[in-house]
Amino acid sequence: MNPDFLTDIAIALAAEADAGRAPAMRAYMRDQFDFIGVGTPQRRGACRALLKTVPAESLLASARALWQLPQREYQYVALDMLAMHWKTFNTEDIPALLELVQNKSWWDTVDALAGIIGDVLRHRHDYMDEALRHDNFWMRRIALLHQLGWRNKTDERRLFNYCLTLAHEKEFFIQKAIGWALRDYARHAPEAVRLFTLKEKERLAPLSFREANKHLSD
Repeated sequence: MNPDFLTDIAIALAAEADAGRAPAMRAYMRDQFDFIGVGTPQRRGACRALLKTVPAESLLASARALWQLPQREYQYVALDMLAMHWKTFNTEDIPALLELVQNKSWWDTVDALAGIIGDVLRHRHDYMDEALRHDNFWMRRIALLHQLGWRNKTDERRLFNYCLTLAHEKEFFIQKAIGWALRDYARHAPEAVRLFTLKEKERLAPLSFREANKHLSD
């Protein structure tokens, strides 16, 4: 990794920082993370050129380094970088991405990583069965969400099985993810989702059922 990389990113973010925005950004994340006060458009505009030049062999090391920094914007920069270069990765890189899932975890980083992991998997499911059984519920959320946007490439049987495997859980972020995954697939296969949720209504949490059927007509 370029030794000046973190310094260059810090300088770029500092130029866009508005300290007055930081308290509201922190509150939105339930006071779990510190913020510099840089909005998404400003962050991406300030760092885009720097992220484009990161060598492929340094991407994961750079992401890990950004992940260690205290302000949340640095994790967002890491996610911007990984999303920008997702075609560089292959399934052998999934464990490294899953390590990030388990550090400084909250829905903002986990859901972004679910999208990146889904892109890297390219309609495969490597490591997802293991993630489904992981002790960390954020990993289980990744397993539920990795097929988002796959449309006709979605493995319907796997999706439904994953949802039923975790349907007993009381964790809000799991119940919500089940509903979200089903709602997303309903855009492609509404009748399949309707029939599945009606059949399994007693097993699915009310939140999951509502979310799955949110855009399905009666």
